[in-house]
Amino acid sequence: MRTDSTGRALQLLSLLQTHRFWPCAELAARLGVTERTVRRDLDRLRELGYPIDSISGRYGGYRLATGAHVPPLILDDEEAVAVAIGLRYGAEAAVSGIEETSLRALAKIEALLPHRLRRRVSALHSSVASLRRTANDAVIHPESLSVFAAACRDHELVRFEYRQSQGESSRRYVEPHQLVTAGRRWYLVAWDGDRRDWRTFRLDRIHEPRPVGSHFTPRTIPGGDAADFVASSIGRSARDRNATLAIHKPFAEIEGVLRWTDHTLREEHAEHCVVQICSEDLGRLAMTVAEIALTAPVSVVEPPELARAIERLATHLTDRERLA
Repeated sequence: MRTDSTGRALQLLSLLQTHRFWPCAELAARLGVTERTVRRDLDRLRELGYPIDSISGRYGGYRLATGAHVPPLILDDEEAVAVAIGLRYGAEAAVSGIEETSLRALAKIEALLPHRLRRRVSALHSSVASLRRTANDAVIHPESLSVFAAACRDHELVRFEYRQSQGESSRRYVEPHQLVTAGRRWYLVAWDGDRRDWRTFRLDRIHEPRPVGSHFTPRTIPGGDAADFVASSIGRSARDRNATLAIHKPFAEIEGVLRWTDHTLREEHAEHCVVQICSEDLGRLAMTVAEIALTAPVSVVEPPELARAIERLATHLTDRERLA
């Protein structure tokens, strides 16, 4: 039985903050005390200003009131570490402006962590390195996330301008159903009202999304799963935009460069490897080859048009050096 009333109250508060109903017997078992002690501790929390709902009956129990103003949040050890780690790697997300916000919040959390937990978080941060974001990384605005998250929740139609991979733009009128993340990219799964079909949209190519005030009845996403639908859509668009590369370094030494690229290892040798990469268009394939070339010599095995594009790129860079 736990006799430390302050520690027990904090543990009880941590359980209640999940906002599920806890039967008194289950709380007593978790805390190692009697049900009478649990009810007494609940009364103490109410006296401290924590609004606690209670429901009697077979499926009743206790929970912290939803949406109420309560004193500061209480986290247990594992929750505190999870929040710190989440904020650290949230700073790496491809969302404009979130880096500074996440790091500010992380600094506040870490300052409050006990020494033993701060050491755990610090050990992970110091042992893991992240690839730096490149200039052509897809970055989205948090406002777009907010607009589409609310539209998915409220089943509200949205209009926006969408830029195709070839650079052409078009106006879209869609029924947003779900947002999907894939690595550093965000996608919207929606029913396109003009084309009368399901579509996958990259959020970094969407401009000025505006809810129109009209609502729709949700449809069933093909296959029933938004993530599977996006994976299938990406696969279909990428099959005609792939290339085979011979890279003159062991795969282990260039794997980090390919971290954000859809790639498949075809052959692995002591001094070189053969890799297939996929993307939406020839330009992005060429950018990937150029990025690899900063780390290791690389040759385009196929397709020929990519090899020619790389030759043109090399020529333009050489001409620029001569002009300079």
